[in-house]
Amino acid sequence: MADEAVTVYQGGGTLAQAVLSSAPEGMLIAPVWKRVAAYMLDVVLLTLVLHLLTGQQMMYYLTDYSLFGEGPRYVLAVILNWVIFFSGHYLYFKYTGRTVGRSFAQRGFRIAIVHDNGTLLEDHHWGPRAFGKLIYLLPIVGPLWFGLRDVIRGQSKEAEYRTRIDSKNHTVAAVDWSLPSDTRLRLR
Repeated sequence: MADEAVTVYQGGGTLAQAVLSSAPEGMLIAPVWKRVAAYMLDVVLLTLVLHLLTGQQMMYYLTDYSLFGEGPRYVLAVILNWVIFFSGHYLYFKYTGRTVGRSFAQRGFRIAIVHDNGTLLEDHHWGPRAFGKLIYLLPIVGPLWFGLRDVIRGQSKEAEYRTRIDSKNHTVAAVDWSLPSDTRLRLR
């Protein structure tokens, strides 16, 4: 037994390298629970800010559907608040992506949204990503259908651990400290 040679298993690299052929050495994919937690934190905090900015009326108009029977003035108020709600979230995700390279909660959870090869996204990628995230804000079907679908995709090796938004935009959510050093230096 002591005469046998010891062999060291040389694995196929990190999980990112196992599923993405263009992933740089050592890049790790962010767990889906961190992505969900970061998104939920962003939505809750931004909704709270929007609620305060609208004189604490936004949540009333977003959730009270009986206002549709009260007349056109109330219907217009409900529609206007939904427009403010969706456009506020769109602008938040688009411009935090452009300026900081990710949302504030993603930064707190150490998640970086990068291309398959570990490079940062250009400015024109953030608009479509932000628009795609609005589907999760739809009442009931957003989190229960689209959200759960993407959580399951985010845990699937066949889907390369990507949501539909990631697949459509050729991006991946990586752990920021596992990115190549030149990418980390440019990540704000």
